[in-house]
Amino acid sequence: MSALDGLIVLVVEDHDFQRHTVVRMLRSLGAREVLEARDGRHAITLMRDALPMIADVVVCDLDMPNMDGMEFIRHLAETESQASLIISSAKERALLSSVEQMANAYGVKLLGVIEKPVTRARLDGLIAKHKAPTPEALTQSQQLALIAPSFSLDDILRGLEYQFEPFFQPKVHIATGQIVGAEALARWRHPEYGIIAPYAFIAPLEHSGNINALTFAMLEKAAVACRKWRAAGLNCNVSVNLSLASLSDTTLADQISNTVKGAGLALNDMTLEVTETIAMTNVAPALENLTRLRMRGFGLSIDDYGTGFSSMQQLTRIPFTELKIDQSFVRGCATNAMLRPIVESSVEMARRLNLKSVAEGIETQDDWDALKAIGCDVAQGYLVSKPLDESAFVAFCLAHKAAAPTGAR
Repeated sequence: MSALDGLIVLVVEDHDFQRHTVVRMLRSLGAREVLEARDGRHAITLMRDALPMIADVVVCDLDMPNMDGMEFIRHLAETESQASLIISSAKERALLSSVEQMANAYGVKLLGVIEKPVTRARLDGLIAKHKAPTPEALTQSQQLALIAPSFSLDDILRGLEYQFEPFFQPKVHIATGQIVGAEALARWRHPEYGIIAPYAFIAPLEHSGNINALTFAMLEKAAVACRKWRAAGLNCNVSVNLSLASLSDTTLADQISNTVKGAGLALNDMTLEVTETIAMTNVAPALENLTRLRMRGFGLSIDDYGTGFSSMQQLTRIPFTELKIDQSFVRGCATNAMLRPIVESSVEMARRLNLKSVAEGIETQDDWDALKAIGCDVAQGYLVSKPLDESAFVAFCLAHKAAAPTGAR
């Protein structure tokens, strides 16, 4: 069965012969329907007037009259279409890499780039990566539209008392396939609206000065969960995120240490994740807290590495044990000639500094294989698992352990 079976594909290409060639390939591969547009403006009109939100996959050229491919991608993002995108172009690789980054920044679901001439095998291979949208894959505004309500600070604080819990996303050692830990991610189990993700409550808590209530709830619950995993024979550590707003309080290290020890977990079984810009404000107290936490045995992870302007400076300031490569560099690193050198240099830097390297946001086997070849230590992302509640995480770990995997799954 072809990956195209049952799909509707829109081809946006101003060159008649090239457009007709791609259309024939798609039909021969089993597409349910193939639609044609001669430029971006024609495609937008077609999607708005005839086929609103109906295309599963869009194959789009870049250099077109009236509306080029970049403007079309922006409009595609603005419509919040769930169509997957394939870029087809004869432009140089550096330019194509920039367009890939632009598409990702706009939130468009990009399957990849085909350098012209388009081949049947390359087209089929990219379309095989298309997945129907799930609630987890929706944009923030789409998720908000689904859950409808906005929550007041009072709503959030009441929920925080009893309804917030950590979900755990597994972290896997790439060379062996063994689960070595998990990142704890805050979720609100709302009695009416179900599982609410952090976009609904993080900003209100930070702006009101209440973020520590969430931080310490996650620290305690994650520590209790990790203690139970280790008692059950699962050799997993747990990672918890720290907010920038918390680090100016010089008593923070003592509070964190007491919370984790009070939950019965050894301090060296927990890693605290901080973004690379976290020490840019109130540098001295942040350094005091982080150094004290490391001295007491906590692991320290520099999260979202590569997205700020002072990455290397932070590595010299703070005694990190782990370097976490941001997903914007990881996704597509197997095929993107601009991304792979960045990932390679990040992994090499981690190795030279005696830090564990962690790649987040891995979604394809190709990227997993590339990271394994590069020598990255740990993987985290939807290829392994989405974030799971505690019972589902334990079941996943036990099943994974019993299967004795050698790869991503």
